[in-house]
Amino acid sequence: MIHIVFQEADTYTLQKAIELDNTLQGEIMHIKDDYAVGPLHLLDEPEGWQQRRDWWKMLLTHSPYTEQLDMVDDKLTLHTLMEKLDADNTLHAWIWMGQNQHDVCGYFWLMTKLKAYQGRIFVLYMNNLPFINEKGGIFYPTALYEIQPKEFLKAKKLARPITLSEFEVDPDEWKKLCTENSMVRMLEGGKKIVSNEATYYDKEIINTVSAEPQKLQKVLGNLFSKAKVKTGDVFLVWRMKEMAGYGALELQGDWEKGWKEITVKLAGVKAIEENVSTNE
Repeated sequence: MIHIVFQEADTYTLQKAIELDNTLQGEIMHIKDDYAVGPLHLLDEPEGWQQRRDWWKMLLTHSPYTEQLDMVDDKLTLHTLMEKLDADNTLHAWIWMGQNQHDVCGYFWLMTKLKAYQGRIFVLYMNNLPFINEKGGIFYPTALYEIQPKEFLKAKKLARPITLSEFEVDPDEWKKLCTENSMVRMLEGGKKIVSNEATYYDKEIINTVSAEPQKLQKVLGNLFSKAKVKTGDVFLVWRMKEMAGYGALELQGDWEKGWKEITVKLAGVKAIEENVSTNE
């Protein structure tokens, strides 16, 4: 079988699970783009794909992940997957999804490409399901990497073939998201993805930043731990740059030396009120 995941940390967790259970043995493929953010307009066309690459290139500049754009080629991953399925008609692909917009949006993108393999594509969706954590308590994971490898042995029982009906309906959901072409997409339960403006996280950023300069990395850490923001750090830093552009934040430091040199603080109160109030 082939396993498909949408987050790098998931690949390591799943590999450990495979080491515990030979029946899970198979290649792991990683869909790397985060389709929960960024432009989707005409993504099936070369110009749409290039627009998305250009957008990511802008965001990745001066980040710790400058090499990542060249590594992300989901079209090549998809092509390789289809080649393998064509070469062996007994081969199955398992799509593993956590309950988060990153995984679900990646799943929707895949669903537009794999209808010809209906009956051989399975899904395992950890939707509102309880698992045991390292301390023995029950919790509801939103990402696969939060699940202990031994718990995957239980999760494998969830595998089911994607139905013909889903292959009809889910690509329509993806087409709707592409038409809306928002900058942020959020999961509202089940597989319901809702489009939001690029400013969706701005209020949380404002509430996390103080009037005193803080290191950018500390602000990001607080956004993930205290505000529990569910998007990537690259997107959040881009939003901070945009907010500095309209005068809500002040960013100081040499970007050429990387994020570790950057500090963030609140700026004009009026600018904050005018721009953040629109998101309430």
